[in-house]
Amino acid sequence: MTLRVSVAVALPGRQEVIELRLAEGATVADALDAARVRERYPEMDAATAAVGIWSRACGRDTVLRDGDRVEVYRPLKADAKAMRRTRARLKPASPRSRSGP
Repeated sequence: MTLRVSVAVALPGRQEVIELRLAEGATVADALDAARVRERYPEMDAATAAVGIWSRACGRDTVLRDGDRVEVYRPLKADAKAMRRTRARLKPASPRSRSGP
């Protein structure tokens, strides 16, 4: 039996979803190799990039199921929590307390 899987890669100026057919028992690493991610995206360090299936992080040794979408994640430029903290520090405190009138 063969599996139908897709590999999604999103870079700032380029997004691509590669459809594949793999043998049953194939892993995330097999899908990345079959999609030739290293060759297609030399600007990205595919060997160390985080990967996931349907927005859930997983290891490269994870066995795929039919219909899975393998996603290659690029490093974040900024941490969302850190950015919120920075914005909160820049806002002046309100004159009223939230706990009372």
